[in-house]
Amino acid sequence: MAVIVPIALFAAAVIWSIFIYNNLVRARVRTREAWSGIEVQLKRRLSLIPNLVETVRGYATHEHEVFAEVAQARGALAKAVEPAAVAAADGLLTGALGRLMAVAENYPQLQAARNFSQLQAQLSDTEEKIAYARQFYNLNAMAYNTAIQSFPSNLLARQYHFEPVMFFEAEPTAAQDIKVNFTAA
Repeated sequence: MAVIVPIALFAAAVIWSIFIYNNLVRARVRTREAWSGIEVQLKRRLSLIPNLVETVRGYATHEHEVFAEVAQARGALAKAVEPAAVAAADGLLTGALGRLMAVAENYPQLQAARNFSQLQAQLSDTEEKIAYARQFYNLNAMAYNTAIQSFPSNLLARQYHFEPVMFFEAEPTAAQDIKVNFTAA
């Protein structure tokens, strides 16, 4: 009997450790999968932007500064990897797209173009999907970060080098309203 109790306790500790470790791995994988959802939607938006810019460029040929800003922001987002860098580049691109849409407002014939309307609808749909993917990722990141910081799982997390992940947060400038002036110049 004296041998069975320590063996049972040791077996329980091993089973408990395996259970905790597997939960940490599952949480990390869910977080990575959620991040890939954000990447998919951002790539979808990146593929829509050139068509949108070319459509607007056909009507508003003298708006070079806005087109350059969109291209620069798009390039920065395409190069970003880490959540903080992606969030910063996404904020820049969102602002640039807002200015592009403000330019488009000045051209009624562009607003009436079927191609532009379709691209605008696809972009709007993609923006909603990005918002959902961002929320889904942040929920998974919160669950994962909580798991690796909570006792007793933090003991295994530290031992096996489970690192916290960053939340996907919008840049402070992304929350600001875009100024649109409809007065004739």
